[in-house]
Amino acid sequence: MKILLIGKNGQVGTELMQVLPAVGELVSTDRGTLDLADPASIARAIRTHRPDVIVNAAAYTAVDKAESDAPAALAVNAVAPGVMASEAKALGALLIHYSTDYVFDGSRADAYVEEDKPAPLGVYGRSKLEGETHIRQVGCRHLILRTSWVYGPHGANFLRTMLRFAGWFGDAPRDELRVVDDQVGSPTSSRMIADATARMLSGIKGGASPQDGVYHMTAAGQVSWCGFARAIFAGAGLDTPVVAIPTSEYPTPAVRPKNSVLDHSRFERTFLFRLPAWQAGLDQCLATLRDERRN
Repeated sequence: MKILLIGKNGQVGTELMQVLPAVGELVSTDRGTLDLADPASIARAIRTHRPDVIVNAAAYTAVDKAESDAPAALAVNAVAPGVMASEAKALGALLIHYSTDYVFDGSRADAYVEEDKPAPLGVYGRSKLEGETHIRQVGCRHLILRTSWVYGPHGANFLRTMLRFAGWFGDAPRDELRVVDDQVGSPTSSRMIADATARMLSGIKGGASPQDGVYHMTAAGQVSWCGFARAIFAGAGLDTPVVAIPTSEYPTPAVRPKNSVLDHSRFERTFLFRLPAWQAGLDQCLATLRDERRN
């Protein structure tokens, strides 16, 4: 199995670089070798490597910036996946693409299932939804994996921001942090996503043939941003006070869904495993950061 990983230096891509070589022959690209805003660059890379599987771990993820930079977000999150899908169809390759809880508006009282009607609140969610649509319309072999609240030991994410504010990385610690407590989701670590992807591909390599389509793939359990922040500090041995606030006290350019919890029972039925609880992913991520500090 030859795997082309697009976006090797991102949060998820960095972790995929560690686990995919055990599944097949891995080739990878970054911004220097593939310009996601240039369809010709995407097509050229795929035609050069002729993979059996394309894993698209690249995305425009600056949610607030996307509100004033819509063309860039749409180029990377909407147009580029469509080009990948077209090239995958020509090769008979499988395209694995990561999407997001932000395709929903967060108004549902319980967990979202794949059949729920998307209603993105902002440019980022709309761009990701359009990417999903382009892939389905092209009709290549595809697995669209919606995940949520992605974080990890590398890159820009909520966990690293909280640790920075608490002085973990050497910055002056803040006296207290005020964190939104009325948005709920399932924090899913980049390593969890990478491990699950590798496990899925191992099954496919062994002969499994999952149905094309959309699957919700998140950590088990749910928590608010405030609860997640408190868990981060407890796990890191920090005593920074966290004050719970409503979304109305923390306005942002992009509106976030109040409920980002995704039902992942279809994923479990299809692939015969589930991702661990979000707390386990947090413990693993903090252990990685501790190891890096020691080294």
